Amino acid sequence: MRIEQMGDVALLRLEAGKANAIGLEFLSALDALVERLADARAAVITGQGKAFCAGLDLPALIDLDRATMRGFMRRFEEVMLRIFELPMPLVAAVNGHAIAGGCVLAMQADLRIAADRDARIGLNETQLGIGLPAVVLETVRFQVLPTSLPTLTMEGRLFTPREALQLGLVHELAPEADLLETALRRAAALAALPPGGVRRVKANLRRAAARAARDSSPEETEQWLDSWFDLGAQERLRATVARLRT
Repeated sequence: MRIEQMGDVALLRLEAGKANAIGLEFLSALDALVERLADARAAVITGQGKAFCAGLDLPALIDLDRATMRGFMRRFEEVMLRIFELPMPLVAAVNGHAIAGGCVLAMQADLRIAADRDARIGLNETQLGIGLPAVVLETVRFQVLPTSLPTLTMEGRLFTPREALQLGLVHELAPEADLLETALRRAAALAALPPGGVRRVKANLRRAAARAARDSSPEETEQWLDSWFDLGAQERLRATVARLRT
């Protein structure tokens, strides 16, 4: 992963294998890059190849015991909320697949622009039989219309970029070749605004959702872990891992 400075805009490139799958090393590297955004007036985050971020690194996580998985999820929630609460505007240039945890990562941004291409975006956790932790539910609830929430969270479907636009998962589409230029241009326009007002408005807008995510009870975390370690969910997760490894 790396950051490129484009004037007042920082470009954060996710480069962690072809799928940018989220494991502990991914979270640590992403958190370190976020730390370096402190002086930027705006930022853009994007992936590489066919993936923005294809979700959790299931092959690396599937054999973790409950205590270790609990620690991983706490780290995931911490990093996602740090991005959600960034004081500067953040634009997600969703260049390809953004699935499950990858969709969550994109949803932390203020503006999401997707490449108009053959890709899938969405939260498919319920298809695997696992739940959605508070950091996902609260930040998604903040970002999309209430009428879209059941479709996005309960059905576990994956959507084309054009379908995602209709549901509010993304704000606009751009031709694949123009995606990064479009995202950088939108970020530059946000960077040109007086930063003090932008910071205060963003903090006030997002405070309640971030607080609700942090105030979730330990019981809710254990319920999510119950769903992850459910026998049926483990069978589906391991079948997915087997497909990924072939």
